[in-house]
Amino acid sequence: MTMQPWFADAKLGIFLHWGVYAVDGVAESWSFYGGDVPYDRYMAQLDRFTATDYDPDAWARLFARSGARYTVLTAKHHDGVALWDTRHSDLNVAERTPAGRDLLAPYTEAMRRQGLKVGLYFSHLDWSHPDYASLRHEDPTRPWMTDNPYTMPPQGQEDPERWERFLAFHRGQLSELVTGYEPDLLWFDGQWERTERQWRMRELREELLALKGDMILNGRMHGHGDYTTPEQGVPITPPDGPWELCYTLNNNWGHNPQDRDHKPVSLLVRTFAETIGGGGNLLLGVGPTAEGAITPEQASRLEGLGAWIRRNKDAVYGTVAGLPLGHHYGPSTLSKDRRTLYLHCVDGLRDFVAVRGLVNQVKRVTALATGEVLAHRTLGGFKEVPGVLLIEPPAETDRYVTVLAVELDGEAELYRGGGCG
Repeated sequence: MTMQPWFADAKLGIFLHWGVYAVDGVAESWSFYGGDVPYDRYMAQLDRFTATDYDPDAWARLFARSGARYTVLTAKHHDGVALWDTRHSDLNVAERTPAGRDLLAPYTEAMRRQGLKVGLYFSHLDWSHPDYASLRHEDPTRPWMTDNPYTMPPQGQEDPERWERFLAFHRGQLSELVTGYEPDLLWFDGQWERTERQWRMRELREELLALKGDMILNGRMHGHGDYTTPEQGVPITPPDGPWELCYTLNNNWGHNPQDRDHKPVSLLVRTFAETIGGGGNLLLGVGPTAEGAITPEQASRLEGLGAWIRRNKDAVYGTVAGLPLGHHYGPSTLSKDRRTLYLHCVDGLRDFVAVRGLVNQVKRVTALATGEVLAHRTLGGFKEVPGVLLIEPPAETDRYVTVLAVELDGEAELYRGGGCG
């Protein structure tokens, strides 16, 4: 699968969970699925979803200042409520809420005005559609997903004709999204309730790319997507190939006014550095209110992350994954020509910064944000085993993560052996 090059260069995306669930601040879709909120009460939020403060241009300006290069908006979550005026169902905000209009077109236009790539989230499953729970998962070892009436029919009551109707609905809505809004990225979810064969994922990929050949499809397609999407924690071992960490600003994806446990900017910066150091992107979750406002707590954190990125942009954009674990106590990135190593120093710099296993000679070391030239020397080493590079700390360090730029005499070369003796 050929990946569009913009994705690896983007580094930061914004993941917007916006829907009727923001009215009462309940968990998106899962609150009724798990029985925490009755379905009728959940859907009653439709009557109070207003989008009165929705200003997608303000969103786009904020996201651009955060350093993001793309955004993803929940066009339709598992609850089946569409943020556009779909022809295939009246369960949409244009027909069923006081918002009374398509919310996707203003979003896509505003993001593009700021030069941001446009992503749309779409749940394969639909817990509100009358034909969805008509076919059981082909794997009988999954009782956790087969004993819920929103998911599966009772044993012996399968109806393949209804499933075919649902697939036609599913394809119809996706066709509307691709032809109507021309997204750069489709971010899928909800694939787990059916197999690849039941979804016909291979055929779906072909159909979508026939509509727009340069579109990226995330990995939640049973092996037919372009990249993987771990959630809520940086993988200890980075995945093979392109990947993206999905990560919330507090403990919820959507707006929840009771959740005041927002992550500090220091943690966001460190998580971002660890993610790009492993070759991934960070997709940072934002939950607008039912009116369409982004809370000050979330906005301030995006601003803080963006300020750090601007100070250290050369170590972010145009880089690839850095050193494997063990060479440096912290994340790192490499310039695309692999001739400049960026050390992301996540802890206080008290004595020196060390790099092990670096074969190259070092031409110069600077503190990236200030340009201060730093003294350095290499100590030890034996035969083919390189010594340890020691770098004196800068006079001025960053509040969150200090980045040192190490200019090499050629492409980075590492010793990965077990040592002599």
